[in-house]
Amino acid sequence: MRKIVILLLTAVAIAACTSIDCPVQNTVLTVYSLQKANGTPDTLGVDTLWVWTQKSNGRDTLLNSLYGESATSFYLPISYTQPEDVLCLAVTDTAGAFYLDTIRIKKENIPHFESVDCQAAYFHTITDVSTTHDIVDSIVINNPNVNYDIQTTHLKLYLKPRR
Repeated sequence: MRKIVILLLTAVAIAACTSIDCPVQNTVLTVYSLQKANGTPDTLGVDTLWVWTQKSNGRDTLLNSLYGESATSFYLPISYTQPEDVLCLAVTDTAGAFYLDTIRIKKENIPHFESVDCQAAYFHTITDVSTTHDIVDSIVINNPNVNYDIQTTHLKLYLKPRR
């Protein structure tokens, strides 16, 4: 009887070690924040910001759109394995003026495994950013490590004054 109990406890312990909860919210997002020159949060005012990129199949896809005084930051997905992401930004104002800019984000992709039972994720280290400076005056890497944390701003965008 004692051997059966020990065998049963061993089986339960082994089963418990292999069952891991895979993260449900395992989306890796980059957090962007709009900043004024003095370092305080900026808003779009009454303007609208559109952000899109090109998918691996060659088609464009809209990633995000922001509008209004409350828009001070936004989240965007980051590609899993591409060494560089290219984002296109467009701002339209109430007068109908249209401004375009391009942001290039170079990064290192780091595979992240929770368990062999879970789908692999990729974390990233941002190594360089550049812009065409048509909308964005400058862009600063605040935190280069992109992972599940969406509480930390990764990139700060300092927009040029419009009008």
